Parts: sequence; structure tokens; C-alpha cells
Amino acid sequence: MRAAWYSRFGDATEVLETGEMEAPRAGAEEVLVRMVTSGVNPVDVKRRRGGRGGAEEPRVIPHFDGAGVIEATGEGVDPGRVGERVWIYEAQWGTPFGCAAEYATVPAARAVPLPEGADFATGACLGIPALTAHRAVFADGPVTDQTILVTGGAGAVGRYAIQFATLGGARVLTTVSSEAKGELARSAGCDGVIDYKQEDVAARVMDATDGAGVDRVVDVEMGGNLAPSLAILKVNGVIATYASEANPEPTLPFYPFLYKSVVLRFVLVFQVPEEGKAQATSDLTRWMVEGRLTHHIGERFALEDIAAAHVAVEAGAVGKVLVDID
Repeated sequence: MRAAWYSRFGDATEVLETGEMEAPRAGAEEVLVRMVTSGVNPVDVKRRRGGRGGAEEPRVIPHFDGAGVIEATGEGVDPGRVGERVWIYEAQWGTPFGCAAEYATVPAARAVPLPEGADFATGACLGIPALTAHRAVFADGPVTDQTILVTGGAGAVGRYAIQFATLGGARVLTTVSSEAKGELARSAGCDGVIDYKQEDVAARVMDATDGAGVDRVVDVEMGGNLAPSLAILKVNGVIATYASEANPEPTLPFYPFLYKSVVLRFVLVFQVPEEGKAQATSDLTRWMVEGRLTHHIGERFALEDIAAAHVAVEAGAVGKVLVDID
């Protein structure tokens, strides 16, 4: 099969290769998927650079997310699933072999049927961003009639979080860094946009909520946003955070958090309980069937140009970068 891989950590243009290698076979409780499209996430480029896990194998095929067609099933999996259009997630979790290849194997539960009308590009957008957003929004219960601040609302996770919280009955505010990103966040259905580079986020949020603050923050930069998040949270509020790149070792002001009884939830998609993932995939399927979700697709590359796809993600590409396998 055609595949992309790296054998050492480093820059995309130096370490990523494409060529032929033996196709995998579905093991017990697994499916073999003929990949059509693979999505590139920030974690994929970080792992390739050596920042997220090791590279013990001679070849590592990157990418966790993608979409394609089930071609074979392993022992314990209904053979009637052969021919099913699916989106897959966590393809490279616990294995060096992800889905930047013509074929990939995943546990059967990680291959979710694509609803009629949803194309493979849509399926490849989901995975890490959508499951992270779902967990961040709903891990602490229903959001009906709550007010939620989503930081970085133009990002892949942020834009899904806006949609999910809105579908859950919340009022959603978001932060962005430009007018263009503001328009992207508005297209997801948010109720208010704040340019954090030009405006005082805490002041704007308190003004927009008549001084009440927010029930929850879905946060892309915990360390950098700690002070405004604490200032705008209601008592018993929640910060659900999935990244802290600018300040990876934030200092926690214990007593201000204590006296607001703040819940600080860390969201790593790979560690979400199975029932949480099942609920997320069920909700995503229902919303897609109902035509209630939009997906922001960015640049698309051929498998042979996978290095350029990784460079685009590292450069801060807006929209999900895809690699078309087929």
C-alpha cells in the first residue's frame, strides 16, 4: 500500500517520506479501512517533532483522524460492516501506525458510520477536534440556559464547541484574534465575539452578561487565560481546558479558585471514558443527520505532499487541513 511515514523526529520536509509498505490486517475486534481522506491535527505535527510520545518503531505512520470504507473485519466484528462508509478516530493511539496511508486498522468502535450526505472530507474533520469539544462542553452536565465562553472560537475545537453548546441550549460568547476569525466564529452560531487583541475580555464578558459572568469556560490556553477566566466565572463555574501552549506551567491561585469552588477540568481526548466517546459519536451522528453541523475545511493536499500539509498546520492554518489518500 501507499503510505507516508517518518523514521526519526524532525522537520516535516526532512523526515516525512512516502512509498510502498505492507498493508495491515484487521485483528480481533478491529476493522480494516481503505482510507480516502486523513485529517492533520496539531498533535500530529508535535508527535512528528518528538513532542508527544516516542518513535520506537522503524517507521511511524502519522495521523489519528480520517475517513474511508471498511474493507475487512476481524474476529468478533460483524462482517456485514464491510463496505460501510466510516469516519475513524484515534487511529495512532497505542500504535505507530496511523491513517496517513491507503489502509488503516482501528478497533471497530473507533469506526463510526458516516451519515448519508456526509462526505469523507467531513468525516476527516471530526475525530480529535469534535470529540474534544464535546467533552469540554458536556462533561459537567447539561448546558441548557447557561452562558459559556469559548476561547479561540475560530479554531477547530473552538468552532465545534460553539456549535455543540448552542445545540445544547446555551448562550455562547467567544474570543478571536481578528475580524476574519470573528466571522468564522459567528458562522458557528455564537451570540457574541470578543477580539482579545483589541479588547478587555473580562470587561466585555461582564458587560455582556450584566455582571453575572459565565457558567463555564471552554479554554484553548489555560495558562494565558487564567486571570480573566477566574474573573468572569460564577461560583461553582467550570474551566474545561485542552491546551496551554503559551504558558505550559501556569501558577494556580488556590484561594481565589477555592472561594469560587471552581471545577478545573482537563480534557485529553484519548483519556475520555468510553461512555463519553459513545455519547459524543451518537450526538454527532444525530446532528449530522439533522443537518445541524457545519465543518470548516482548510487546505487539502495529496499524500505525496504530506510534508506541505504538516507545514501548513505548523504555520497556523485556519480550517482542518486534509490529506487526500484516494
